[in-house]
Amino acid sequence: MDYNTLLDLATDLGYELAMSGAETFRVEESVERVLLSYGIQSEVFAIPNCLTVSMETAEGKPMTRMRRIGYHGNDIDSVERFAGLSRAICNRKPEPQEAMQWLEQVRASRRQYSLLIHLLGNFLGAFGFAMVFGGSFVDGLCGGVCGLLVGVINRFMDSLKANQFFRTIAASFPMALLAYAMQAVGLSHNADMVTIGALMILVPGLLFTNAMRDIIFGDTNSGTNRIVQVFLIAAAIALGTAAAWNFAALLWGAPVSVESGIGLLASLPPCFIGCIGFCIIFNIHGKGGLLCALGGVLTWAVYSLIVRFGGSDLIGYFWGTLFAAAYSETMARIRKYPAISYLVVSIFPLIPGAGVYYTMQYAVQGNMDRFASQGMHTGAIAGIMAVAILLVSTSVRLWNNWKFRKV
Repeated sequence: MDYNTLLDLATDLGYELAMSGAETFRVEESVERVLLSYGIQSEVFAIPNCLTVSMETAEGKPMTRMRRIGYHGNDIDSVERFAGLSRAICNRKPEPQEAMQWLEQVRASRRQYSLLIHLLGNFLGAFGFAMVFGGSFVDGLCGGVCGLLVGVINRFMDSLKANQFFRTIAASFPMALLAYAMQAVGLSHNADMVTIGALMILVPGLLFTNAMRDIIFGDTNSGTNRIVQVFLIAAAIALGTAAAWNFAALLWGAPVSVESGIGLLASLPPCFIGCIGFCIIFNIHGKGGLLCALGGVLTWAVYSLIVRFGGSDLIGYFWGTLFAAAYSETMARIRKYPAISYLVVSIFPLIPGAGVYYTMQYAVQGNMDRFASQGMHTGAIAGIMAVAILLVSTSVRLWNNWKFRKV
């Protein structure tokens, strides 16, 4: 047995999963299962910026590999491909050298959308969610333009390898300023909805989802690390949009908030369009993207129906998230893909981007009572969503363990 190649294989596989945005438990379990399929017990420890794999040869020689996890984006297609490779290696147990060739083939076959398609995803995501949260069709178009601006700035910051905090400020400030300018010249009616729609691109949806799942599965170090990143990005969004609000107030007067809303049936098509946009942003290909977008629409419908029939918004968030998690687990088992592929988009309409925006706005206006109230409410939404994901994920794991014991 070529232990060096085998350990390199397992470590490289875990590294690629982590760099694609996979959950911590998936990274650790994939490495452990690959090595166990060759009869080797291992110890795997993964956190968002590091992966360590230790094993012992048949002669009792200890071996360890460590890889640093650098800056990376969200690539769901690669998560699916490397997770599939892990299952294939466990089932077929090829020689380590052959398995390494499989790994190289998967690396070479990864798909990426072109820059134009990626920018289209930014436009569709911002366009759709600007309307979902209450904007008019014109507001949606303005939101799409702001989303394009965010996409261009993000790509430029990627080329500079800028840290997440700075790049979020760099994108949120000009985007929000453009939204306020559009309202000032009469192009849009509701700058808040335009801004919130474009802000959804910057809201760390996958990071938030993975943080909740890491904490749920007991990976508290990793989960805490990700939660801190979520708070830092939220703070960057707040700083960027707050600076834009103040600058706009100096140039044109304080932007005016307009109360608006949209009916449930009218919100479903733009919700689907927005979710398709985020499928592109998260690099989801094929009919899986349509299923993810369908999950997002159904999740939004569940939430909206509960609220419209008298339930509190927190109850709506709970049942909407519960549905999204159950839908994701079901699709994962039907199509043999990781549940995160479906969850990240299905849950996206419920990610509290509007809560982050309004919390910031109240702080800028000096309304500290409403700032505290809105901030605590946004935190409560995150907590109730985590509980819903916990119930579904834990139930599925218990069911799988029970089936395994029966066998």
